[in-house]
Amino acid sequence: MTARKPAVLGAALAVLTAAGCTTAAGPGGATPTVSSRPASAAADSHGWSRERLRGALGRHTGVTRTAKPTVLNGLVGAVFTRNADGDHFCTASVVDSAGLDLIVTAAHCVWDPKLGQRSDLVFVPGYRDGETPSGVWPLLSVTVDQAWKDGGDPDVDVAFAVVQARNGQQVQQVLGANRLGIDRGYRLPVKITGYPGTSEVPITCSNTTSEQSPTQLRIDCPDWTGGTSGSPWVTDFDPDTRTGTVVGVIGGHEEGGNTPDTSYSSYFGARVQALYDRATG
Repeated sequence: MTARKPAVLGAALAVLTAAGCTTAAGPGGATPTVSSRPASAAADSHGWSRERLRGALGRHTGVTRTAKPTVLNGLVGAVFTRNADGDHFCTASVVDSAGLDLIVTAAHCVWDPKLGQRSDLVFVPGYRDGETPSGVWPLLSVTVDQAWKDGGDPDVDVAFAVVQARNGQQVQQVLGANRLGIDRGYRLPVKITGYPGTSEVPITCSNTTSEQSPTQLRIDCPDWTGGTSGSPWVTDFDPDTRTGTVVGVIGGHEEGGNTPDTSYSSYFGARVQALYDRATG
């Protein structure tokens, strides 16, 4: 593989509100919806009014910075081989499922069309400076589209993976989960959070997506280097659950892009919905 994003080889709408929130998110467990209730115009319990959110978004649009250890960012983790002692090479995040055990990432992070599925992978949500505050979750099974298996089709550079329970609990029971967004269109305010392979803390950036092609999204954010493949694109922050809706992951065109300042995602449409249905069926 020659991807720019994986280090070993090569939001936001009102999501900004999460910066001051510490309330734990509850598990979902239902079939994912393609939209969520937007934050109300009035200030929520944390004092964020729509006007304040707009001001914050304006200050930070297109700026990459260190991601704070919030509930929403805690749904995102680094992907390692075997354990958290080595190098992390991709990013993944928890997505709502009936089994409470599902993460989403880029297909090229977990399946090489020439070599097959990568083995011994683990998901480490909230990883920071060698610490694993939410544990290490081995990947049990991976679901990718047949067109990715056969030839690395960039229009389905998306993967869902079931992770192993820890101490009798599934990952979504511990952390909560973002919803899956299907057919949400090409122009959306999103927040992306991910782990560069050369950094021990996650980074984040907010901007509005655009159409790269009918099957691809793009976003302009600086310094998204190797390791950030699979980073979730999250919109529609819900202040009650402290979660949002995933409408993309870094991947797709050029396996995420060959420059650090523009990233891509396969469009989340019917093919991604079918992939999700297979992963959860």
